[in-house]
Amino acid sequence: MRRKKLKIVWITVLIAGIIIVGIGNINSKAKGIEPMVLKLGHVVPTSHPYHLGAVKFKELIEKRTKGKIKIEIYPAGQLTPGERSLIEQMQLGLCDLTVTATGPVSGFMENMMVVDLPFLFRSYEHAHNVLDGIVGDELLEQLKEVGIKGLAFWENGFRNITNSVRPINSVNDLRGLKIRTMENPVHLDSFKDLGANPTPMSWPIYTELQTGVIDGQENPLPIIYAYKFWEVQKYLAISEHFYSPAPILMNLKRYNSLPLETQKIFLSTAKEVAHYERALIKEQEKKYTKIMKKYFKEVTYPPRKEFREAVEPVYNKWLSRHSDWKRWIEIIKETEQE
Repeated sequence: MRRKKLKIVWITVLIAGIIIVGIGNINSKAKGIEPMVLKLGHVVPTSHPYHLGAVKFKELIEKRTKGKIKIEIYPAGQLTPGERSLIEQMQLGLCDLTVTATGPVSGFMENMMVVDLPFLFRSYEHAHNVLDGIVGDELLEQLKEVGIKGLAFWENGFRNITNSVRPINSVNDLRGLKIRTMENPVHLDSFKDLGANPTPMSWPIYTELQTGVIDGQENPLPIIYAYKFWEVQKYLAISEHFYSPAPILMNLKRYNSLPLETQKIFLSTAKEVAHYERALIKEQEKKYTKIMKKYFKEVTYPPRKEFREAVEPVYNKWLSRHSDWKRWIEIIKETEQE
């Protein structure tokens, strides 16, 4: 009889415990203790440093917020194929974060184009010192005016030209070529001054290259490799005409809704991962530079000085329009390379 009573007591305790846990879970959900889920989208394949950096960012954010925030990554244009439309989705709150080249950002904040000027940066180290300093900080801060929080500058690398018509050894070889560019006025002006026929076009562009709608395109080596452009292009010119920063951006309202400590975690983590992502870009570029001769019919190295002189009018045009640009350019020139 006593054993029976003890058994009943234990069963009662067990049931009570289950009920208490259940009520606790209900209360937790009611109090919003369930993790906040954020969407991060980008347009490149999972082998690209954008994605690898996003994965590292996700891991660190989830760890440092003790699971209070979860990040879902949508690569390769799963949310929307173009970078411009992805930024628009982020502004509307349909996604929370994105990593994108600065080219499309210029459609939302014109001052961002200052870092897209041709032959502006002397090396990767020079670009990093500029973007991690006062110029980068001011540009990220100005994004607030269009509902965007700029967390940090990652990168896509120096851009090079591919085409299916002829090898590029000089500025003259670019004349008349229909080259796809981003929807960026500075990029368009630069290629016009180089004698090409720049054609702004949203991503992706493989089919347009394959069918001859455009003769060529310009992108960093990791993108050229990821999309196997040698299948539809014969010639690669290592021109390094633009450096392509890639800010990691966040919906401003979503960012402001976070506790102050969590905001600090997002900022510090984005800046930390910038070093990781940039190292991946450099590593991939070094690797792909060695093997591109195997894939393309011809790889050329056109003279940088000749190209730089040809695009001088771009500087004259844009610096005369923006007083801030003149100040930033002076800071960039004075910034140490190492």
